[in-house]
Amino acid sequence: MIVKVCGITSLRDGLAAASYGAQAVGFNFFPKSPRFVPPEAARAIGSRLPEEVWKVGVFVNEPPERVADLAGQAGLDIVQLHGDEKPADVPAGLRVWKAFRVDETFDAGRLADYPAEAFLLDAAAGDAYGGTGRTFDWRRAAGLPHRIILAGGLDAGNVAEAIRLAQPWGVDVCSRIETQPGYKDLRKMAAFLQAVKAA
Repeated sequence: MIVKVCGITSLRDGLAAASYGAQAVGFNFFPKSPRFVPPEAARAIGSRLPEEVWKVGVFVNEPPERVADLAGQAGLDIVQLHGDEKPADVPAGLRVWKAFRVDETFDAGRLADYPAEAFLLDAAAGDAYGGTGRTFDWRRAAGLPHRIILAGGLDAGNVAEAIRLAQPWGVDVCSRIETQPGYKDLRKMAAFLQAVKAA
């Protein structure tokens, strides 16, 4: 199972995530996010991380050519489309994870329309695009014929139950292991990675 620590804004937090066993770190390129980092900062941090740690860029409703350009500038391995993108908005030639917000209207059949290697399922939170600390009914992610990454309100205390119910390919953690947006609590981060391994 892969673990992505999202909302990385500093080398300290990126190195900690890698040392605790995260397979991926996320950099947020949504300008309205409190965890926003410019591509040059993401590249500077990513270049100091172990090569095997995936660098994931989070984008919200950017044109595919802009996503591809920023992915190159930042040295990304994967782009995560976290907005209202249509299948035609998926940039060609890149590894793509597509995020969906899950509420009572969520239609899992839509996932098959997207040329993505994995799908990140996050809690719906009004106009917010993730990072809210809210959860959803993890059973809605169970049994889907895709690589599923669970996100939304996960922490060391609930991730084992989330894994048990959904059996995902991966989990994504962000706000519940922070002291404030963009600043990780390293003890909480370590505890989360340990809980995932135990599960």
